[in-house]
Amino acid sequence: MEQVYQALITLDGWTFLAQICNLMIQMLIFKKFLLNPVKKVIADRKAKADSEIADAKKLREEAEAMKAEYEQNLQNARTEANQIVTSAQKTATARGEEIVGEARAQAAALKQKAEADIAQERKKAVNEVKDEIGGIAMEIASKVVEREIKEEDHKDLIDEFIKNVGEAS
Repeated sequence: MEQVYQALITLDGWTFLAQICNLMIQMLIFKKFLLNPVKKVIADRKAKADSEIADAKKLREEAEAMKAEYEQNLQNARTEANQIVTSAQKTATARGEEIVGEARAQAAALKQKAEADIAQERKKAVNEVKDEIGGIAMEIASKVVEREIKEEDHKDLIDEFIKNVGEAS
């Protein structure tokens, strides 16, 4: 038994060399058939992961670009809406002033027409009174010519004239 143990501890040159060669062959086979395919699978997975990361970055950049474009469009829309509101306010103010101006012009024209009508009616009334006074004066003159006037008759004529003038107005 001791020899068996001794054989395990002793180094035999040819056996040692054969074991080293066997180990090298096993490593080459391991490398060729197992390690290289595993490395290839790992490399493929890494390439796929890198590709997905690149695609994600690209999609994120596109999303950020779309967001920036959306925000710009939103800002443009707000600016345009503000301009439309401002323009509408200016138009409404201008139209309001125009309407007020037209109303004032119409009121002034109506006032002027009314004043002209009043003046015309006043002239007409004055002319009628003058015509009436003239007619009364003619009557008085004809009565004076028809008879000789005494002071009492003269007073009666004046009273009658004042009475007729009072009735005419």
